[in-house]
Amino acid sequence: MPGMWRLLRAFWGVFLIFGAAFNTALVDVVGSEQQIPLSVVKLWASAFGGEIKSIAAKYSGSQLLQKKYKEYEKDVAIEEIDGLQLVKKLAKNMEEMFHKKSEAVRRLVEAAEDAHLKHEFDADLQYEYFNAVLINERDEEGNYLELGKEFILVPNDHFNNLPVNISLSDVQVPTNMYNKDPAIVNGVYWSESLNKVFVDNFDRDPSLIWQYFGSAKGFFRQYPGIKWEPDENGVIAFDCRNRKWYIQAATSPKDVVILVDVSGSMKGLRLTIAKQTVSSILDTLGDDDFFNIIAYNEELHYVEPCLNGTLVQADRANKEHFREHLDKLFAKGIGMLDIALNEAFNMLNEFNHTGQGSICSQAIMLITDGAVDTYDTIFAKYNWPDRKVRIFTYLIGRETAFADNLKWMACANKGFFTQISTLADVQENVMEYLHVLSRPKVIDQEHDVVWTEAYIDSTLWCWIK
Repeated sequence: MPGMWRLLRAFWGVFLIFGAAFNTALVDVVGSEQQIPLSVVKLWASAFGGEIKSIAAKYSGSQLLQKKYKEYEKDVAIEEIDGLQLVKKLAKNMEEMFHKKSEAVRRLVEAAEDAHLKHEFDADLQYEYFNAVLINERDEEGNYLELGKEFILVPNDHFNNLPVNISLSDVQVPTNMYNKDPAIVNGVYWSESLNKVFVDNFDRDPSLIWQYFGSAKGFFRQYPGIKWEPDENGVIAFDCRNRKWYIQAATSPKDVVILVDVSGSMKGLRLTIAKQTVSSILDTLGDDDFFNIIAYNEELHYVEPCLNGTLVQADRANKEHFREHLDKLFAKGIGMLDIALNEAFNMLNEFNHTGQGSICSQAIMLITDGAVDTYDTIFAKYNWPDRKVRIFTYLIGRETAFADNLKWMACANKGFFTQISTLADVQENVMEYLHVLSRPKVIDQEHDVVWTEAYIDSTLWCWIK
């Protein structure tokens, strides 16, 4: 690559020289009636071509390549290839490759379901597991930290020469979660049985790289085990539940309208928490989802006015665009939730009838510090008895005066209610709605293999410098 840059710079230098010379000649022509002899132009062209050839030969390595071809010329032969047979062979190889990956996932699913079924939750369970951040860490006295026992790591060519343990997996827990929370400890305990399946899968199919188990509780089991390094602030922001592979597998494609209360009572910290809640909801949306955000007081305010009355695909660019517009929200006036609900239901209904969007699940996310009514007449008009649109309510702040109304709205529309009092509560409370949307797939015992598009290996890109 450096040689290529030198080549381009050299070409550019020759072009500048030739251009300057030619420009000078033109000036001479304009300044006088003299004509440039054809032989001179031919000489320039020959010199220019010779210079390009010389630079190309120097920096492209063409002469060395020709020499190498000469060395193997006797052993090289032209062979005619049947294009159709080549394509068939490629298709068969791809089919076998995808089948092997699907079977590996199937074995993990069966092992995880069996282990979870046999496990009885124990709130007092004490279990020392390999925490991916703490492994091999010692205190000032040289003793291993709690959850940081010795974990043998050996560089492996198959894993980009990273130090890994191909005999065991380890567990990453998001920084905002407690490592020894009973739900985490119990989940880590029963999922320990996946180690045997991880190793068996790798033995059966050596082309496998990373194998994961992402828990709804937030912990992330990864094979082979690897050391995770926090950023300069001591934080690991990674949460498996925000990854595309988790979202696409856990829920069906969905159309979502996010309603944000910007009435006067939402001033200060409440509005800050509300904005962060919206941002966390956006993190849980993938390319198969569609969304829009409406702020409301006595009037409706589309966060992006150019997208009034429609939904947009939840790709990275659109989500970042909407995040930038969240900073423009400010609180004032009176919250008229009935207007916002009518707008949201009408938008979802019209969008669904156009055949656009996910054509699957639909939801309204309501972020507010209270509701003075249950608005059952609106739900009766748009959503009952089928209840095709789920309502998820997020009560912002510590007050509970209006909690009952919001709980009723969520429960009456197959949704979920949660209260968010601080910024630290946001992410974990937002995640609750994914559990609800995944219930139909669990009830129907769906085990479809979901293929996501390729994405950058976070292990290599983010944590290994």
